[in-house]
Amino acid sequence: MELMDLLFISLGASVVVYYGVKLLLFTRMLFPNLWFPLSKTFFTSMGEWAVVTGASEGIGRAYAFALAEQGMSVVIMSRTKVTLDQVAKEIVDKTGQKVKVIVTDFTQEEVFNEIEDQLKDLNIGVLVNNVGMLPSVIPCKFLDIADLDQTITSMINCNVKTMAKMCKITLPGMENRGKGVILNISSGAACIPFPLYSMYSASKVFVERLSQGLQTEYKDRGIIIQTVAPFGVSTRMAFYQETNLVTLSPEDFVKKSLQYVRAGDKTYGSIYHIVMGWLLQTIPLKVLHAQSVLQSFQDYVKSKVGQRFTTSASNASI
Repeated sequence: MELMDLLFISLGASVVVYYGVKLLLFTRMLFPNLWFPLSKTFFTSMGEWAVVTGASEGIGRAYAFALAEQGMSVVIMSRTKVTLDQVAKEIVDKTGQKVKVIVTDFTQEEVFNEIEDQLKDLNIGVLVNNVGMLPSVIPCKFLDIADLDQTITSMINCNVKTMAKMCKITLPGMENRGKGVILNISSGAACIPFPLYSMYSASKVFVERLSQGLQTEYKDRGIIIQTVAPFGVSTRMAFYQETNLVTLSPEDFVKKSLQYVRAGDKTYGSIYHIVMGWLLQTIPLKVLHAQSVLQSFQDYVKSKVGQRFTTSASNASI
């Protein structure tokens, strides 16, 4: 009997310690500036240049501005030259930092030799792998995706291949200097199997796993490689939802997420998104994957997208 009592006491104590540690780790996320402080020269100490893919709008644009405001020169990359040129002008006007524009389409196969040539002489301290694409804004089943064969190729090129190739281009210089930061933008949708966005979610799981593996391989070289997995951010991909506590503006999200750069190999970027990630992983998948839940989710997105288009049309006619 005493042995059984000892066993149960030990088990209970282990559970208390386990959840106590988890609670302590969670409370650290409430005060990132206290637990994970960054010096004013942290980013510039990594190198002169920051490279941001998908920088013409949304989260990528916000990272480019934020890093320029930290004193870094920035390379902004996307496929729309007119928009990139405008973003470059705005960054120069606001921060006075140098901006290099590289126009490229990451959905295409052979773009990385030219990118590597344009980056080879730069002292790159920060890489933000942000570029990504959804197969469809409206969530739908895999076989219902339009132009499925081409979409598969484009998504793998953009969401998977680009991230790996950009790491391959920038990591050697960081390793030689013994410092650098790589932020790979994933998605909250990668924290569970995500029906109706299955291919997108799966592509972001690749981002997370490669990031975590690379961090283990290169952390002893002074390089930080971190996955950033946002939930709601008001961007075109999220049909510009109104901002609130959960749905942040790109600028607010990036400002918050940069506070967690030293917080480990993965962050959701803000305390509210951390809570959302915990909730999604706590709710049984049988509930989340119920047909009624998926149908309601699909209907919700359709209504939001429809409202967005209606509002845009109304504004255009005023």
